[in-house]
Amino acid sequence: MPGGRLTQKDRQQIALGLADGLAYAEIARRLDRPTSTITREVMRNGGPAGYRADLAHHAAQRRGRRARPAAPAPGRDAARTDGRDAQAVRAYEEDLAAVLMQSGLPKMMARVLACLYTTDAGSLTASELVRRLQVSPASVSKAVAFLEGMELVRRERDDRRRERYVVDDDLWYQSMIRSARDNARFVAAARQGVGVLGPGTPAAARLENVARFLDFISESITRAAEQAREVLHTRE
Repeated sequence: MPGGRLTQKDRQQIALGLADGLAYAEIARRLDRPTSTITREVMRNGGPAGYRADLAHHAAQRRGRRARPAAPAPGRDAARTDGRDAQAVRAYEEDLAAVLMQSGLPKMMARVLACLYTTDAGSLTASELVRRLQVSPASVSKAVAFLEGMELVRRERDDRRRERYVVDDDLWYQSMIRSARDNARFVAAARQGVGVLGPGTPAAARLENVARFLDFISESITRAAEQAREVLHTRE
């Protein structure tokens, strides 16, 4: 597998692949690159619909010119004492953020969530997130508010009375339950439509089929989430 940075020709091939509707994995196979490299490249340069090879290449050149060999800024975990490769950890953090973006999270929210998940404590203060991500406090505040609204992050106070943003196992349970509740709301709306459109009509039959499907899925999600919480998330 070739190493090094993506070339302008590589980026042109990525743009062509996106235009043809190819999956990231297929584009990566054709370029003999990791899928994560292609995912990160596309998501940091406008996404599948906005990717432009020339703009992406110019952006990469600008980042290269800004790079410095000096020690990274405080908070980036460059000088680690846990034996981890700091560069590999940062690359993985970017990969995880790209996956979260593919699932629908905006870029800043995905970066914050990935940053929290790659800390051993599973929590950071606002100032720590600002230092680690090298962004403004306003960006962190907006991202955290968004994630908290989706129940993907929660707040708590540490022993120094500092507000910390936390991710833990229970948050994914809450996310699954929220998904089931969202499905239940759509089921109710679909069955209301059945009554309005008239039982036996094609439109009503379509809505009833959707309602039955989502009913089944919601029940399965709720049951699986409860079982997983009981079996996997042991508590002291």
